[in-house]
Amino acid sequence: MKITVIDDYQDAFRKMSGFAKLAGHEIAIYNDTVAEPARLAERLGDAECVVLTQQRSWFRRPLLERLPNLRLLSQTGRVTAHIDLKACTERGVMVCAGGKGRPHSTAELAWALILAALRHVPREVQGLREGRWQSTLGVDIYGKTLGIYALGGIGAIVANIGRAFGARILCWGRGASLERARSAGYDVAASREEFFADSDILSLHLPMVRETRGIITRADLAGMKPTALLVNTSRAKLIEDGALVEALQAGRPGRAAVDVYEDEPIVNADHPLLKLDNALCTPHLGFVTAETYEIHYGLAVEQILAYLAGAPIHVANPEVLRRG
Repeated sequence: MKITVIDDYQDAFRKMSGFAKLAGHEIAIYNDTVAEPARLAERLGDAECVVLTQQRSWFRRPLLERLPNLRLLSQTGRVTAHIDLKACTERGVMVCAGGKGRPHSTAELAWALILAALRHVPREVQGLREGRWQSTLGVDIYGKTLGIYALGGIGAIVANIGRAFGARILCWGRGASLERARSAGYDVAASREEFFADSDILSLHLPMVRETRGIITRADLAGMKPTALLVNTSRAKLIEDGALVEALQAGRPGRAAVDVYEDEPIVNADHPLLKLDNALCTPHLGFVTAETYEIHYGLAVEQILAYLAGAPIHVANPEVLRRG
């Protein structure tokens, strides 16, 4: 089988244990992203299977129509919003997307961002390299209010660590999330306005679906403290378009730590957040650990092997099975 792996930035696929299970197959691996459908189609050529790393590339009808030999998309993770499932089914392309990563990886990155931002770690490291000794005052977590928007798997870990640091945990979200918060002994904000106004550190842990797009508004951000830190390791489009840059320029919140962007990857430092001194930005590292990649790519390989064995798993477009 001709298998193409795309968007493998770290060239990690060949280093994972599952790679050896594909011995005998023709495998091509690309470490950058090509967004334009015609160019991506040229890259994929006559691939029969494509391994998709998260949601880094879109597979819409114009691209699929240029791939006559494609039979399988093996996706890392369950999200398929970037794939035209209907077009895949019409063309007999099976989409397999199952499992999920470790919530710990993103939760740990959230805390790395929080600590780095509050203690000015990047600036102090650079200053020391340039011959300076201490130039900032950091901020303690102890005694502060840590706002958690959506107490799911990742949010719960972030909250637990915050409690260990001595922070007050304040939660907001839908009914089930708030019930989990109460059961865990955390505070629940009386209103949305109170949640944004009281949080010294506010960490977003919402899934990106149609209902949550733009759920964080300009008004929400304007209601935050000028000393507050907003942390986003979820998805950029949770925040109203352009609102975060405007809010940081206005000083409410005073700082942001961001791991996600509207269009990725960001190259040539071409994003307005990178030009702001009060924004700490990382290149979507939330799930980028050896352990999580082992899970993601291992499952992608298992999906390929199951397909070849005639017993596909995690089929996201089951209608394709009825095509015979």
